[in-house]
Amino acid sequence: MKPIRLLTTFTTLALLFASGTSTSQAQSPSSNVTVFATGLNNPRGLTFGPDGKLYVAEGGMGGTTSTVGVCTQVVAPVGPYTGGFTSRISRIDAQGNRTTVADHLPSSQTSDANGNAVSGVSDIAFIGREMFALTAGSGCSHGLAHTTNAVLQIYPNGFWRMVADLSLFQKLHPVATPDPADFEPDGVWYSMVAVAGKLFAVEPNHGELDAVSLDGEIHRVADISATQGHIVPTSVAFRGNFFVGNLGTFPIVEGSSKILEITPGGQVSTVVTGLTTVLGVAFDCHGDLYALENTTGNPFPTPSTGKVVRVTRNGLEDIATGLFLPTGMTFGPDGALYVSNVGFGPPPTGLGQIVRITVPPVHP
Repeated sequence: MKPIRLLTTFTTLALLFASGTSTSQAQSPSSNVTVFATGLNNPRGLTFGPDGKLYVAEGGMGGTTSTVGVCTQVVAPVGPYTGGFTSRISRIDAQGNRTTVADHLPSSQTSDANGNAVSGVSDIAFIGREMFALTAGSGCSHGLAHTTNAVLQIYPNGFWRMVADLSLFQKLHPVATPDPADFEPDGVWYSMVAVAGKLFAVEPNHGELDAVSLDGEIHRVADISATQGHIVPTSVAFRGNFFVGNLGTFPIVEGSSKILEITPGGQVSTVVTGLTTVLGVAFDCHGDLYALENTTGNPFPTPSTGKVVRVTRNGLEDIATGLFLPTGMTFGPDGALYVSNVGFGPPPTGLGQIVRITVPPVHP
């Protein structure tokens, strides 16, 4: 069976909603999960800023603009895409109140046949007090001519500038083993972290970790596809080295995802196995590693089966269960985990949440 890419996981959710069918053993969220903020549109990556407030990348609501006949399209049934300028970045205060930081950013959606799955701004990182955003819904192949997936600098007044053109970099620097049947010309960039004055971004469809300097220079740290094949790497955290989790292909094989450790020089090794559909990785203040699993116990993305697990010397420990298709995770200054929940799905919009997870102490 042909592997299904990252974006078609979002599509599968739409089809599950449309059909009303599921094979899940869905459950209510565990008691340490509370709703922190609501009213979001396909929330993805999130991080706390230097002001102590939470910043959330929202994929948006897609659009209807088409570039068929203008440029190379993503092949059916995933493509052709249509696009709009409905993505945004939100700031959330300590009481869970949302305000818009930047709006009208590129957002795109897959074909009607594939559920109109949406991508837009996918992650946020800070260098000092300066905010940077990673985009996944831009590019002519995503229905938006004269746009490009990029790292953007976001100014306090909501204006932005392009720091680095990621679409162009991928076209000029192909990875070693792309999957020809599962290919996005502009990429589907998912996760980004700031380290030592640079930004490091992961792209799942091609399979790479790249460094971006603030002067716009892009350097490939690791071609993950060269050693791992088409494993769909999604999320990155840094603690001395880079730690990258992968989603995997579909149907889901329970326990088939992992976390890779990648040195700044590009050496790739596996450090954690036995995970499933990883869309987030994070370290707590003690150096313990956590993974966000989008779906467990099912062959396709299924609501209310997401988990957060902690990596311990004895294996994987469940920290929170019953999450509704979570898509991003970060630790807050209060030591709690904040997770983008209801992170993808069909209209109506505004159903996305941020949930707060109280983390139990590590067992001795």
